[in-house]
Amino acid sequence: MGSLGSKLSGGPRAAVCECERKKRKREQDECECSESEAEELSTPRRKKLKSTSKYIYQTLFLAGENSDITICALGQEWHLHKIYLCQSGYFSSMFSGSWKESNMNYIELEIPDQNIDTEALQVAFGSLYRDDVLIQPSRVVTILAAACMLQLDGLIQQCGETMKETISSKTVCGFYTAAGTYGLDSVKQKCLEWLLNNLMTHQSVDLLKELSIGLMEKLISSPDLFVMQVEMDVYTALKKWMFLQLVPSWNGSLKQLLTDADTWFSKRRKETCSCSSFLDTEQGQKFAVVFGHVRLQYVINDLTSAKIIERDMIIASGWLSTVYKQQWFAMLRTEQDNDLGPKEINKEEFEIHSMRCGRKLAKDGDYCWRWTGFSFGFDLLVTYTNRFIIFKRNTLSQPCNGAVSLLPRRNIAFRLRLASFDSNGKVICSRTAGYQVLSLEKDQEQIVLNLDSRLLMFPLYICCNFLYTSPETKPEIDEQPVHSEN
Repeated sequence: MGSLGSKLSGGPRAAVCECERKKRKREQDECECSESEAEELSTPRRKKLKSTSKYIYQTLFLAGENSDITICALGQEWHLHKIYLCQSGYFSSMFSGSWKESNMNYIELEIPDQNIDTEALQVAFGSLYRDDVLIQPSRVVTILAAACMLQLDGLIQQCGETMKETISSKTVCGFYTAAGTYGLDSVKQKCLEWLLNNLMTHQSVDLLKELSIGLMEKLISSPDLFVMQVEMDVYTALKKWMFLQLVPSWNGSLKQLLTDADTWFSKRRKETCSCSSFLDTEQGQKFAVVFGHVRLQYVINDLTSAKIIERDMIIASGWLSTVYKQQWFAMLRTEQDNDLGPKEINKEEFEIHSMRCGRKLAKDGDYCWRWTGFSFGFDLLVTYTNRFIIFKRNTLSQPCNGAVSLLPRRNIAFRLRLASFDSNGKVICSRTAGYQVLSLEKDQEQIVLNLDSRLLMFPLYICCNFLYTSPETKPEIDEQPVHSEN
């Protein structure tokens, strides 16, 4: 009984305790819930609202609500607002002066620029109602034209930045022309730099077709043209370019271009039976100004190249005669006057008269080469190894006696540039050794550039300018020649 009584007496108390525990838990949960709700109510809620700019663009520009002026151009109407149009220098001047349009609410614009279309005007007008504009590279020239007409400085600047960022073989000529038309000098300069870097390194049929005579002259005459291989390759590039200008309907691969160009010029020579050079003909005269910047002295210094030049009959014979004479005297000065080469650099003379050549290194490794052509007894070997560019005056290993000068010391003036490009021809990294004069003893070698591996990317393009002989001095004419007596 005692045991049973004990159990019975403990049952109700346990049930009460359990009830109280549940009640306290419920009150605690209710309290926590109330606190959570209160905290939620006191915490600011984030809600994405339509931005003011977006609202203005959609409601005022696209929908034209509360419009107080209608602009008509190219057969299309825009319901706009004077207060927004006054951001444009064009309309600000129109509305603030004594022009009749200042009090008109319907204005018809004349569009004198053929580059401007309705899509470009839509973007230009819309830019007055929003913070940013997305400009497609294919549309940038038309938008720039509209922005310039309406004097929208911000949009003009944005067009310029878009053009700089999207220069490629497909856009560069159009951008260069547009930059000149609309006064974007920085864009024009960027396009010119791109062309100087890519004309020879990344040749393209479409690009050669687009290049005008004036622009090609500017490129070929520039000291900054990135030449690949030797000067003969500059002549060859111009021959292909001239053929495409004469036969713009030609449609083939870059690989086939030179063969077809040679065939065309050969056929023309046979048909005309003319002894005149092509540049002397009516058809070829307009190209003479470009070919005049080819450094022929570094073309005729190689036998194979000289034969091709004579065969093509593109270059005027008078030009070649002058060059042959100049090179002959330069050789005599080197051999008989012991010309040691340039002692200092006159930058202007160097840029006009130096030999232009280049090389592509497809991947990292060890390379050693020389550029072809007579070099006035200075056999220059160029080596790339372990990120060093090394020049060596080679005298011991020669194919024939007397091929090199054995003077104890010879000088050479040079400028060395290196660059890597992305798929659109934009420079990724570049280095230069600047303008230097190097004095070398027989078989001496010299490191001319040490490349930082962090900036080194392949393929790597190397462009060099060299001057082997001293600048020509004017001959003395006061002294009479001495004749031996019989």
